[in-house]
Amino acid sequence: MGELYVPLSDGVLVLEPLSETHREGLRIACAEDRDIWQIYPFSYAGNAFDPQFERMLAGPPQRCCYTVMQAGVVVGMTAWIDDNPAFQSVEIGNSFIVPHLRGSGFNTRLKKLMIDHAVAQGYRRIVFKVDQVNGRSQAAVLKLGCTQEGILRAERITWTGRVRDTVIFSILADEWKALQS
Repeated sequence: MGELYVPLSDGVLVLEPLSETHREGLRIACAEDRDIWQIYPFSYAGNAFDPQFERMLAGPPQRCCYTVMQAGVVVGMTAWIDDNPAFQSVEIGNSFIVPHLRGSGFNTRLKKLMIDHAVAQGYRRIVFKVDQVNGRSQAAVLKLGCTQEGILRAERITWTGRVRDTVIFSILADEWKALQS
């Protein structure tokens, strides 16, 4: 297995391992859509931002966070979660991109970059966990060619106190390679 958590890029799309230098740019990006945090497990809005940023900075072993940049501007975040080289499986999650890039193909490029890298590093299974109420994210994952595996009922309690059902999706390396050829 190769190194998973490294800088990645595709033209002006750059994923940089999260660092303190990204704090204010990510704060600004997260503030662009205060309503979206209602369907996330954690809020990154207002006073909640700094504690969540600190949690992301703490990072490994379960979560390795990236700052997502476009042409040098912070436009979001994403992460490798539960990286398990022994099982050759990793989750992509904790993803957010600013509203003006949604529906533009940017998210597809971002996820393609990450999946390509994971497959190149020997991972055979890439997982996505999406809140059942988040139809837009479910559609985006299906557009990548992922398969819905099932629903984890009452899987977690979000920061709002809402009990979340989580939809599990995955794509296998062989499936991904077939889609790319």
